[in-house]
Amino acid sequence: MTDGETINVPILTRVEGEGALTIRLKDGQLDDVQLRIYEPPRMFETLLRGRPLEDAPDITARICGICPVAYQMSSVHALEQALGVAITPQIRRLRRLLYCGEWIESHALHVHLLHTPDFFGESSGIELARRFPDEVRRGLRLKKHGNDLVAAIGGRAIHPVNVAVGGFHRWPPREELRKLIHDFEWGLQAAMEAARWTASFPYPQLENDYEFVAVSHPDEYAMNEGDIASSKLSTIPVDQYPMVFVEHQVPHSTALQAVRLPARSNYLLGPLSRVNLNRNRLRPEARQLADEIGFPAMCSNPYRGIQARCLEVVHAYGEALEILRELDFSGPHRLPYQARAAVGRAATEAPRGLLFHEYEIDAAGKIVQARIVPPTSQNQGQIECDLRKQLTWQLTTATTREALARQAEQLVRSYDPCISCATHFLKIQWKNS
Repeated sequence: MTDGETINVPILTRVEGEGALTIRLKDGQLDDVQLRIYEPPRMFETLLRGRPLEDAPDITARICGICPVAYQMSSVHALEQALGVAITPQIRRLRRLLYCGEWIESHALHVHLLHTPDFFGESSGIELARRFPDEVRRGLRLKKHGNDLVAAIGGRAIHPVNVAVGGFHRWPPREELRKLIHDFEWGLQAAMEAARWTASFPYPQLENDYEFVAVSHPDEYAMNEGDIASSKLSTIPVDQYPMVFVEHQVPHSTALQAVRLPARSNYLLGPLSRVNLNRNRLRPEARQLADEIGFPAMCSNPYRGIQARCLEVVHAYGEALEILRELDFSGPHRLPYQARAAVGRAATEAPRGLLFHEYEIDAAGKIVQARIVPPTSQNQGQIECDLRKQLTWQLTTATTREALARQAEQLVRSYDPCISCATHFLKIQWKNS
């Protein structure tokens, strides 16, 4: 719909949070593009100050209703580092199982309801379901599996309450977890079929020279522990994150943007980066599937991030099944610790990418300072770079502005941005200089 020199695009309901995309043209060429985030200040870092460190997992979980586990895991790992707590293998394994549940529910939602409609010109998951009822039904079932697993371990599916500094408040009911095995056996095969389905999608052509960044571990597909790997720099320990990655404010967004030093360049987080950097540590079924569907050894097309998500769902189901079949609740469910003045840092892999937490605590066990760097703030600058490249190329064709807007929206959605947990929309406004 046009109004003078402005095109108003309908509200998007398939991104997490409030944002707007402004595209400025000059003499028929792209002048500027801004992904403007209207995320109101949420004050979580300030809210944590002065509170007992034990409050951090429950408070940070409220940052997101889709990936609360990621916030809990980052917080407890950072605080345990500060306290000198070394968790047992049993606790560590159960935390990975919990993380598998979150990856499954988040990725299944994005793949089947948020992003796939774009590839078929559908406006919503409901419209997509009329065309692909079995596939959407499968996606909903996969998401439920992830929610069920998080609920079984965490006490509830949204904002789980069982995670604690030092471990868990209690071991989850063994039989409740073992009952999930049958569903997860079905889910593993269904996840593989979902990946094969996405291999047939009509992917727009867009290749970029990304710097891929993700947590990496020598012995496993990194979720909640490891160093920070880059496709262009040497791997660094998590403790060095503040020296290599810095946030800055841009006038058009209330969300901070992060860049990598010394070049102050953008970088890419998320499933595409994880698979590119850690493919050889995916489970065998996921690696074989990646070869089967022709997923490139180093994929640089952001639209194909949906395939990387599917591969990670297959991995998560496979690892979850292995842990569920070999549950080991021997030993304490929570380790004791002594408060001390210290600083702790940790990075885990939220579904949308690397999530960094830093805490300073005092000798009484109170939080003095907290710093949380979510994936979307780190990806925002790279999203704008992708949009500039795509729009510059598309403006050389006879594509209508409405078509350009739709494709720009699809590109933003390929990142599965988690802007907030409030009403979701993305407005696009065109301006001629």
